[in-house]
Amino acid sequence: MALGNKYGTHRVLEPAGAMPQAAQKLDNDMSKLYDNEILVDVLALNIDSASFTQIEDEAKGDVDKIKATILGIVSSRGKQQNPVTGSGGMLIGKVARIGSALAGRDLKVGDKIASLVSLSLTPLNIKRIIKVHPEIDRVEVEAQAILFETGIYAKLPSDMDEGLALAALDVAGAPAQTAKLVRPGMSVLVLGAGGKSGILCCYEAMKRVGPTGRVIAAIHSERSRKTLTDLGLAHAVIVVDATKPIDVLEATLAANGGREVDLCINCVNIQGAEMASILPVRDDGTVYFFSMATSFTRAALGAEGIGKDVNMIIGNGYTKDHAEITLWELRENPKLRKLFEEQYVK
Repeated sequence: MALGNKYGTHRVLEPAGAMPQAAQKLDNDMSKLYDNEILVDVLALNIDSASFTQIEDEAKGDVDKIKATILGIVSSRGKQQNPVTGSGGMLIGKVARIGSALAGRDLKVGDKIASLVSLSLTPLNIKRIIKVHPEIDRVEVEAQAILFETGIYAKLPSDMDEGLALAALDVAGAPAQTAKLVRPGMSVLVLGAGGKSGILCCYEAMKRVGPTGRVIAAIHSERSRKTLTDLGLAHAVIVVDATKPIDVLEATLAANGGREVDLCINCVNIQGAEMASILPVRDDGTVYFFSMATSFTRAALGAEGIGKDVNMIIGNGYTKDHAEITLWELRENPKLRKLFEEQYVK
């Protein structure tokens, strides 16, 4: 078959000229494979945390309604992109076919891979949903997907369970970006520190701040405190509602000797946490919004409204070597790996 556009625009049905992520509908006909595409037999979807939380809340926890919502989204859009949050997730599967133009890659039919691009731009066709795991935002499926020429992926490692690798790779951008942003002596606030991305960000931040820095883990309930404390993932743990910025500010100042922090990393999976991320950060400090529940309009106008001159970074899920950095965290820390195995491997 002919070559498609390397960015996947040949699969865009509506609107014409859009990129796949921004498109309202993609062509998810798996019977045709362009020469620069990879066809994947999908085993599981890891739905983005903000997206799954929204779907689950709307369904009031009813698993059948969750299934129906996901099937409805994919049927209407040709991809798994939550129309409320705009986010997707990622997948694991086995390579079924490789387009002839990609034959030179270090990849073969049968290889098990994890996509490192969002489901919000990935053509997807679900035959049936086998099982939903609400506690880990995972959906087992019988499905197929297309990876474009520019779509990045990772072969699943041989030294760990695929569920463990999937759990880590699902949020690989967050700890890898943390590794780039944190410097010795910095004070760092992690919002949503009890979740997957938050735990890995805390771990990476603790490695980087050194003896003169400080990491403050903000969690929404006491349930996560013991985990963070036992694993040594923070210098201080605060329990706050991330939708209440003044409470977050006051708790952060109390935990940081009355000083604002240099960096805030937002890993929450709910809307309305923009100002709680901005308010505790000093002028010229940095806010990294990894959460896909973030409204960047609210963040920009909110910072302006309180006269905060902070650098705000959009949570790009990709940074160089992010998969390797994140998997290495599990390899180098047996306690962290054990935690992920207990919580996220099914």
